[in-house]
Amino acid sequence: MTAPGERLVAAYHGPEMTSGTEERVAAWPEPPSPPSDGPLTFEELQLAGRNRGMPLEALRYDITPTGLHYLLVHFDIPAVDSTTWRLRVDGLVDRPLELSLDELRARPRRTIPVTLECAGNGRARLTPRPLSSPWLFEAIGTAEWTGTPLTAVLEEAGVRAHAAELVFTGADRGVQGGVEHPYQRSLTLTEARREEVLLIDEMNGAPLQPQHGFPLRLLVPGWYGMTSVKWLHRIEAVAEPFTGYQQASAYHYKVDADDPGEPVSRIRVRALMTPPGIPDYFTRRRLVDAGRVALRGRAWGGRAPVRRVQVGVDGIWADATLEPPLGVWAWRGWSFAWDAEPGEHELACRATDADGETQPLDPPWNYQGMGNNGVQSIAVTVRASS
Repeated sequence: MTAPGERLVAAYHGPEMTSGTEERVAAWPEPPSPPSDGPLTFEELQLAGRNRGMPLEALRYDITPTGLHYLLVHFDIPAVDSTTWRLRVDGLVDRPLELSLDELRARPRRTIPVTLECAGNGRARLTPRPLSSPWLFEAIGTAEWTGTPLTAVLEEAGVRAHAAELVFTGADRGVQGGVEHPYQRSLTLTEARREEVLLIDEMNGAPLQPQHGFPLRLLVPGWYGMTSVKWLHRIEAVAEPFTGYQQASAYHYKVDADDPGEPVSRIRVRALMTPPGIPDYFTRRRLVDAGRVALRGRAWGGRAPVRRVQVGVDGIWADATLEPPLGVWAWRGWSFAWDAEPGEHELACRATDADGETQPLDPPWNYQGMGNNGVQSIAVTVRASS
């Protein structure tokens, strides 16, 4: 029997269920409002208070300190007892596994620097504004992640040849789009078996903090952050493409509510600049002294390596100097010497990758506000030297 206000929907299955079973889905609350030209809503401010961004001055760090790394938590941070927690690997496998945290830590380990970016970064800069976490540019961070390669765990479990995908289930659970579900995402076997895809238990040399997925999270370098499932406790091999909410409905490039859209995957190329000088408290407009100013920032992408960064000064573009990348999947620094003259100026930066993709000056709009890699601009007042 269904309770009032509930309906039964197939294809969404929680961590305690097997593929193909039905899940009770609450028809509550009302669907979110369509994109808006109005002021920020209370709900957006509430999400902004829970989901912090990286202050752009933290671009100065090669490795983002853990407390400054961006954070997105869809539902609640779950309380997980690491002594009883187990990672289940099941479904279409020959040898189902249940692994403790100590057993995972005893396996071969890798540490790699990886830049993560939220797929909704830049959403609040679109007009009209899709209603969700109102990111500007700050949903970004680069950490040193330590864990064990997923592919070896899959080999031990013996994933069967007719498995199509792996479904990764986190311990966080809630309602989104009228669907009650645990946070789940899937990957094809080809993507999951990449050598750099890791099961992570440490961030920046310390155990994962609760908000970053303790005791275990997935790390999928090159993809937007929604793929790196936190509080991971189950990996299920399934025969058909996964159609859970976070996979089939959320995270799509859509033109309107009815458009099925194209799924979000790899990070689009982007550069950001560390704001120079000092800020005005409220507007964040910058104040610098006339003369030579060293402009610095970072550039990254998940589809191809960054090959060029340009800096724009009042609409005139020139090449910046690129620093070596921190790693294959991490951002690289850049610098530019600006001879700042007194007056009002606008600075900008844009990156180009090895495939020739360049950040757009006017990014195309999409209904969910995904993958907005539009060019950053910074208003600067230059005062004459005393």
